[in-house]
Formats: sequence, C-alpha cells, structure tokens
Amino acid sequence: MKIMTMLLSLLLASSLVYASHDLLLPSSYQISDLRYEAQGWNNCGPATLTMALSYFGYDNNQQPAAQWLKPNTEDKNVSPWQMTEFVNTQLPDLPVQAIARSGGTLQLLKELIASDFPVIIEEGYDPEPERLGWMGHYLLLHSYDDIQATFITHDSYSGPNLPYSYEHIEKFWQHFNYNYIVLYQPDQWETLQDILGNNIDPDQNYINALEIARTEAVDNPQDAFAWFNLGTNYAEIGMFEEATIAYDQARKIGIPWRMLWYQFSIYEAYNAVGRYTDTIELARMVLNDGGGQYVEETYYYAGVAREGLGEINRALDNYNAAITFNPNFNPAREARERLTDT
Repeated sequence: MKIMTMLLSLLLASSLVYASHDLLLPSSYQISDLRYEAQGWNNCGPATLTMALSYFGYDNNQQPAAQWLKPNTEDKNVSPWQMTEFVNTQLPDLPVQAIARSGGTLQLLKELIASDFPVIIEEGYDPEPERLGWMGHYLLLHSYDDIQATFITHDSYSGPNLPYSYEHIEKFWQHFNYNYIVLYQPDQWETLQDILGNNIDPDQNYINALEIARTEAVDNPQDAFAWFNLGTNYAEIGMFEEATIAYDQARKIGIPWRMLWYQFSIYEAYNAVGRYTDTIELARMVLNDGGGQYVEETYYYAGVAREGLGEINRALDNYNAAITFNPNFNPAREARERLTDT
C-alpha cells in the first residue's frame, strides 16, 4: 500500500507547465549535402556523428571520432554527452558546435530539419533480418514528409535515405527519453534558441521531459519505458528518492536486458540515496550478461558505490578499470584523482 501511494504521488504531482514553440512548416523538407557512411563494427555513434558533421564540411571518415569516443572497439555505448564533447572540444578548425537534450517531439524534429539543423536521435533498435534483440542505436534525420508521415534517415547500420514512419520514430525514440543531438554553426545559435524555447536551458529541459514521461505513465501505468524515463528525469533534476521509486517500478514491469549498456542515471539515483548494494548488484548483472563488460560506465558507477561503502581500494580498482577500457572517460579519471590526492 505504501509503495502504491508513493507511485501515485509521482504521477499526480503538480505539472510544471512550459512554453511550446511551433513554427509554420512546409509539408516536407530535405537537408541536402549530407554524406552517407556505413558504420564499422559496433560503431553507430561515431559513424552517425560523422555523417552529421559532413554537412559542415567535415571530410574525415568515422575513424577519428571512433578513436576518441571509443578507443576500445568493443565499447558497447557512446553517450550523447560524449558525442557533443567530441564536437565541442576535438574539432577546433571546424565552425560547428553541438548540444544534447531530452524530451523531444516529432514537431520539434521537423522544426529543426526545416531550419537546416542536422539532428541525431537515440532510439531502441532490433533490425531485420538478424533480430539480435533490443539494443540502442543512433539515427541521423535529414528529411520529413507529412503526406507520407515519414522521416528520411541515414541509418549507419541499414543504409542511406531510409524512411521511418512518424509512428515508428515516436515508439522507439521513447526508449531513450526522446534524446536528440543538434549540430549548429555559431551564427545559428539564436535560431536554435527560438526553436528550442526554454528547452535551451538544460535544467528546464529535464523538467519538460519529466512532464512527458509522467503523462505517458499516467496514460499507461504498465509502460516500463515511461517509468524509466520518469526516473531518469527525476535523477537529472536531483530528485533522487522519486527517481528510485520510478526506476524500481520500471524494473518491476520489465526493461530490456541491455538497457544498462546505454542508460546510467539509475546508478546515480541509487548511489545518491545510499543504495550502494543495489548499484553493485546491477553492475554485476551487467558485467555478466555477455556484453556489459564492454561498458566503462558499469565499472565507474560500481566504483562510486564502493567508495560510498568506504571500500576505497576496490573503488580505485573500478575507476582504473574504466580508465583502462576508455582513457577518455573523464568521470573515472576525475574520481581517481580525487581519491589519490587526498
């Protein structure tokens, strides 16, 4: 009864209203001059980012991005913040920047495309014909057509100029909290601000995304992705107790077994409220699932939990494992430096 009361309190909390911004759009639009590149092994993030950068004159292939984003080719995940960090710090001679946000909508995607902003989304994926089970994937969207109700994408795995229905995009994009990455030139910043409205502010963006997740959980209380997104957005605004309740509900309903290869705020929430053993248990499950050992975040968050338990040497072992796997993973490096400097 107590758990049900807490769940209801999450769903019935007062809504935080935010401004929307709708442009008058053409019924279809295409961004030209985007080069297609098929991904190498396990390389959808670097390949998709490279394709988007080609619009701004970037003429390298995916290898420079891959070498920085995932020095270990077996790395199962590149997060949106890592993609934007690559653009914003590793390309000083290219006049392009990137931001990542959550809680996107189909309307927003169309507004971005119609204003010539290449936009990458993160989504759930299980492509034919292999049907290898649910996993994460990035798509570069370059066109839309309202009459056909489709986006046209460069899919680094399945091919160039592939149509995906609005329904398909909305369904599988939800699996990643409607995350999106926008690339832009400095002189486009004001236009981008106009389109994003108050979503330009990262904190407000998570509040807006939280409202989307809350609405979806109310409409379908058995939607595990809605609950997981609710947990993620609560965690990102520092409401960790609420986040753990939502995450627990998502896990109770059932989430894909690869989910924690890609999304990690659940660890942050459990650690923040002192549920260190839960973090360690989850990390151990991921490390033993046949692929999770190739995810540096798993080692890092287990290290945070070990540190919380006072197990400093084991925490350092975990941070070192994360750094060994990916020397560019700064959170683990900063944690190790903090411990070794004290």
